[in-house]
Amino acid sequence: MSDGLVLSGVVKTFHQAGRDLQVLRGVDFDIEPGEMVALVGPSGSGKSTLLHIAGLLERPDQGEVRIAGQAVGKLADGERSRLRRRSLGFVYQYHHLLPEFSALENVVVPQMIAGQRRAAAKARAAELLTHVGLGERLDHRPARLSGGEQQRVAIARALANQPVVLLADEPTGNLDPETAAHVFDLLTDLVRRSRVAALIATHNLELAQRMDRVLKLEQGRICGSAATEVTA
Repeated sequence: MSDGLVLSGVVKTFHQAGRDLQVLRGVDFDIEPGEMVALVGPSGSGKSTLLHIAGLLERPDQGEVRIAGQAVGKLADGERSRLRRRSLGFVYQYHHLLPEFSALENVVVPQMIAGQRRAAAKARAAELLTHVGLGERLDHRPARLSGGEQQRVAIARALANQPVVLLADEPTGNLDPETAAHVFDLLTDLVRRSRVAALIATHNLELAQRMDRVLKLEQGRICGSAATEVTA
C-alpha cells in the first residue's frame, strides 16, 4: 500500500436539471512520496472534481481515497478537516494570499491553525521563503510582489505543514512562460526535498512531460500513465 495518495474505483455523479452527469467513472491511481504526477485532460473532463475528492473537499459516490495508507471514506467531517490541515497542501492558479498579511505571515497562518507555536511557525516560514528566493521580501505584502513571487509564497504556504500530499490546480497557468518555468523548477525541487506525493493538474503539456508520469483524464477515466502518451 502506498504511503502517498491512492484512489481506487472512484465514481462521482452530479445531478443537474433532472439528469445525471457522471464525471468520474472508476478512477484508479497511486502516487508515491517524492513523485510528481501530471493530470491532464480537456476542460470539463473532471480534473477539478478529481482534485476536490483527492483533497477531501468532496466525497466520491463510490470508491476509496487513502492518504498515507489511511482510508478516509468513513471519516466524519471533523476528522476529514483535521486530516486535510495536517496532511494535505493546496496550490491554485490564483494564489489566494491574504492581502493584508506579509509573505511571512501568509506562510505562518496555516501552521498556527494546525497548532504550531508562533516562533516555530515563523522559523519554518522564513526557511521556506528563503529557499524559494524570497528571503529579502518576507515583510512584503502580496500587492508589492510580482505574480511569480506571489505564487512562490503560495507554494511555500502549501508545504508549510509538511504535508503527505500536494495538490495543485494549474499552478503556473496565470504566469508568463519564463516565470512559469522558474516557478515549476522551484516546485519540483521542494517536492523532491520534502518527499511529498504531488498531483498537478495542468494544460501546459511541456511542463507535464517534465514530471514523472502523466495521467490523462478522458470521459471520466484515466486513459494513460506515461508522459509519452500525452498529445496536444
